Amino acid sequence: MAKYERRLRGNFDEILRTADDAIMKSMSASIEDSSETRFGNVRVAVRVYERYSWIGGNRVSLNLTLVGEGTDLFVSAISSGGSQAMFFKINTWGEESFLDTLSGSLDRYRI
Repeated sequence: MAKYERRLRGNFDEILRTADDAIMKSMSASIEDSSETRFGNVRVAVRVYERYSWIGGNRVSLNLTLVGEGTDLFVSAISSGGSQAMFFKINTWGEESFLDTLSGSLDRYRI
């Protein structure tokens, strides 16, 4: 499992679109499901993506949560799957690679 968490500053919709675009550039990526809601001025978006990892030879998932109030935002992204071992993880390359696709596109919004 790999994790990326950051406080960001910017437009909620733009950052969510940037994340979607970065992840969907992968030929095998798909959005498995999504959810969005509001609590007063606070917005929350959740995305679950999946793609095939050529490096690991398996499928990996990435869960993204974006929370924002105005231009103050927080993103949490966690990738999982990809290991081929039964009792412990022996290969996390696919998870880390999937997460790197996202983190590179969002780092410009870091506070």
